[in-house]
Amino acid sequence: MAAFERSRSRIHSSLLTLLLCGAIHAPAWAVEPFKLRDIRIEGLQRTDPGTIFASLPFRIGDTYSDEKGVAALRALFATGLYKDVRIQIDGDAVVVVIEERPIIANVSFTGLKEFDNEALTKSLKDVGIGEGRPFDRALADRAEQELKRQYLTKSFYGAEVTTTITPIERNRVNVAFSVVEGQPAKIAEIRILGTKAFSESTLLGLLEQSATGWLSWYTKTDRYSRAKLNADLETLRSHYQNRGYLEFAVESTQVTISPDKQSIAVAVTVNEGQPYTVAAVKLEGDLLGQEENFKQLIAIKPGEAYQGELVSRTTRAFSDYYGSFGYAFPRVDARQDIDRATGQVTITLAASPERRAYVRRIQVAGNNKTRDEVIRREFRQFEGAWYDGQRIKASRDRVDRLGYFESVEIDTVEVPGAPDQVDVVLTVKERSTGNITFGAGYSSQTKVTLTGSVRQDNFLGSGRSMEVELNTSRVGRAIVLGLGDPYSNEDGVSRRVDLFYRTSKPLSNLGEVYEFASQGGRLTYGVPIAEFDTVFFGLGYERTKITETVGVPNNIFRYASEFGRSSSALPLTIGWANDSRDNLLSPSAGSLKRVNLEFSPLGDARYGRLNLQYQRFFPLGNKFTLLVNGEVGAGQGLSGRTFPVFKTFTGGGLGSVRVFEGGSLGPVDNTGARSGGNLKINFNTELYIPVPGAGKDRTFRLFAFADAGNVWNTDSKYEPVNVDSLRASAGIGLSWISPVGPLRLSWGKPLRSKPIDRIERFQFQIGTSF
Repeated sequence: MAAFERSRSRIHSSLLTLLLCGAIHAPAWAVEPFKLRDIRIEGLQRTDPGTIFASLPFRIGDTYSDEKGVAALRALFATGLYKDVRIQIDGDAVVVVIEERPIIANVSFTGLKEFDNEALTKSLKDVGIGEGRPFDRALADRAEQELKRQYLTKSFYGAEVTTTITPIERNRVNVAFSVVEGQPAKIAEIRILGTKAFSESTLLGLLEQSATGWLSWYTKTDRYSRAKLNADLETLRSHYQNRGYLEFAVESTQVTISPDKQSIAVAVTVNEGQPYTVAAVKLEGDLLGQEENFKQLIAIKPGEAYQGELVSRTTRAFSDYYGSFGYAFPRVDARQDIDRATGQVTITLAASPERRAYVRRIQVAGNNKTRDEVIRREFRQFEGAWYDGQRIKASRDRVDRLGYFESVEIDTVEVPGAPDQVDVVLTVKERSTGNITFGAGYSSQTKVTLTGSVRQDNFLGSGRSMEVELNTSRVGRAIVLGLGDPYSNEDGVSRRVDLFYRTSKPLSNLGEVYEFASQGGRLTYGVPIAEFDTVFFGLGYERTKITETVGVPNNIFRYASEFGRSSSALPLTIGWANDSRDNLLSPSAGSLKRVNLEFSPLGDARYGRLNLQYQRFFPLGNKFTLLVNGEVGAGQGLSGRTFPVFKTFTGGGLGSVRVFEGGSLGPVDNTGARSGGNLKINFNTELYIPVPGAGKDRTFRLFAFADAGNVWNTDSKYEPVNVDSLRASAGIGLSWISPVGPLRLSWGKPLRSKPIDRIERFQFQIGTSF
């Protein structure tokens, strides 16, 4: 009888396996249902018995059947914890026999250069391979393929990945991935076939990817990527469709890899079609009685070549305009009626506002450190109010300008069951806003500069800033402590406190040895008056000491004789700024306008000092940018006092009139000494030129420049203020946000100069943090 039970158990286990695999449907030897008296589990090593019991669809006292046995096997296999599971029948008891999968004790990599070990470890966890996870050979194979895929995305087509599984004690395994990366495949050639309207070289210049060139070591634009190729094809399509070729199409794309997997050839075949001009633009649909306003938003001009970008800009403008009336999901379609015989197209803009909606709730996600209130106070859209697309866009832009986040995304989500309500979801990805920095820099003007700073722009997630800065160079030293609060009250008034100690020495070679040492503090408030405009008010205290030793210029000697070597001032500041630049590091559009008035009616030093600046960036096509910058500074002593020599302006060098030595422009007295003036004028123009092979990389830019300006002392008789006394220069330069810090260099020649001027044709500046 015992032998029969054992045989029945083995047969039943085999039948269950067949049932699980779907091999049979009605076994002839199926076990008759019976009342279950006991459940036993065999083979456990690490798994808690409760985990298995929770997966079983039967309990003691239930009626057991083959169907329940199959369900139990499926549930246990689905956990992924077991290599094998069997169910055996022992009389009126069920025995669950399991073989646990080994646990991954360690995941290691060798041969990695292109990828970070930590990043790959995290990536493999997404496919189920990680320390503490059950080991599955199929998952290990998937992980190996994922590694190879990662290398393919970076053009390492010859990369080899070998997986080694090493069993260790306590049913564990070590998983080791050995990588031989090889060399990335380079794009040897890109061809665009079928072009007639534009030269192939012109079209190749539009693409992000390119054949290997002299700058490829930096730009890596010769690394093939399917995603980048698709983006380049879209660039081609946009180029043609913005020039009338409405029916442009990419007919085929062929990518050929050399046998040694080291070079790639790309061939793109296009069909340009014929160019079309716009015959007419029509409107139809519900325009909310605002037809004239909608017409003002149409950027498409009849009689001109069809431009897809203008069509997209118009449909976006229509959607935004509907949004200002509370319509969150308008539908705007642009239909093209093509007449191939005449080469004309009629565009019909079919618009429908759909339904109006309220904003039920504004949700903020991703801010693990930054407090909700810091983000919400930037919103111009309010909960419970009509949806306003313009306010929502302004809210997103304001949050992005805080500088606390790598990315800011905003979405409008319909509320289920409430067609007249939407939720606005803002998702941010935080970046590190605090740093401790030690830096070194070098310029042709100041030689070696050493800096150190502790800065936190979002202290404890409150939005407040704190910084301590130290720097020293041949021409001066500085210690600065700053505390800022962008919202000192509910009206968004900012407050900043600065304490400082600075010294400065002359930048010359005439033997002057003197020093200004200033210490003091300043309290500044900023009052926002518009989206891009802020008015500033400040009060400060400064005490300046002049140390005389050798070769002091006459004006400094006279000032020290009149007021002593130590003087104090209570400067008041009033300023206004408007900044609409699209990027602070490498702008291509927008403007910066600044006015700052500093005056000190009390103290030993009584003066007024005015600074004006206007800067504008003009995009010229997709790649060229023209910068125009103008600055004027003027100072005057008050109450019959002389304008303080430590408040004078200097000129020359980077940031002023290039080619002339830094700090060298300005009045020269009869001793040949330079000590600045009370009037400064600078004009700068720069034409940014795309670097061949750099693609869309904006961190590396060439430019041509022309500068003009000078510094005068309006009380001096040596050089009157007139156009003839302006200095001018022109040349070329390079701006690079390099891995070792910002680099800016220029080479030029003077266009207007005098024999007393100090010329420095090549100038540069570089700094780094470590």
